[in-house]
Amino acid sequence: MTALLRHAVLLALAAVTLLPFAWMISTSLKPPSEVFLSEIRWWPERLHVVQNYTAAFAKAPLLQFLLNGAIVTASIFVLQVLIALPAAYALAKLRFHGRQTVFALVLFCILIPPQAIAVPLFLLFHHLGILDSYAALIVPFVISVFGIFLMRQFFLTVPDDLVDAARMDGISELGIVWRVMLPTAIPAITAFGIFSVVAHWNDYFWPLIVLNSEGLFTPPLGVAAFRNAEAGTDYGPLMAAATIIIAPLVVAFLLAQRRFIEGIAFTGLK
Repeated sequence: MTALLRHAVLLALAAVTLLPFAWMISTSLKPPSEVFLSEIRWWPERLHVVQNYTAAFAKAPLLQFLLNGAIVTASIFVLQVLIALPAAYALAKLRFHGRQTVFALVLFCILIPPQAIAVPLFLLFHHLGILDSYAALIVPFVISVFGIFLMRQFFLTVPDDLVDAARMDGISELGIVWRVMLPTAIPAITAFGIFSVVAHWNDYFWPLIVLNSEGLFTPPLGVAAFRNAEAGTDYGPLMAAATIIIAPLVVAFLLAQRRFIEGIAFTGLK
């Protein structure tokens, strides 16, 4: 009975969460005459799929927005992993004076919202002359304290004997990071990748501050520009554009969900 109640609550929460997305997809299939009907109609009487999705690509450079999002999120994720793995390995497996203090600072930095340092970063980038560029979108996020924390927690589950054996084979500490710990940490990296990609693909605040050129707009900023400049009250193409931009995240999560769950559970070595 308890399991049945738990599943019922989870299904209800899932339905509430997915309802806006289902309505978005439904609206993207409707002609203008059926968008504002007084009755709720999930499936339109007359499909308007080709017209809405064609208009979405015609009225805004969606492919450019998607490409910008892919470049920014992929660059941020790769750089975050390159920094987080060695840092996490040092905090988890090396013994040095002040290690706990450094880890405490990592935990403290997790509490700092990015909005709190937005103005100093903006002024710094203005003086460096890198506003309105890919660098302005990528550089502030290359160090992920959450990524360091997540990797460190995962590395704690890796037996010390594995690290000691690698040292006895003459592998350097950096070699251990990339040749031993990296393959072991694939589930954790996948889990972190989902968090990182979703956060930066959907980021609206920072790109809105640092970008002026439409050619550099990321997907959320592109949809906002599409709504303000092109779509007006034509919600069919607007919802089609939103569906197109959300689709890559859904596909990525479905492909990586098993690794994602493993990484969150910190299963360690199989």
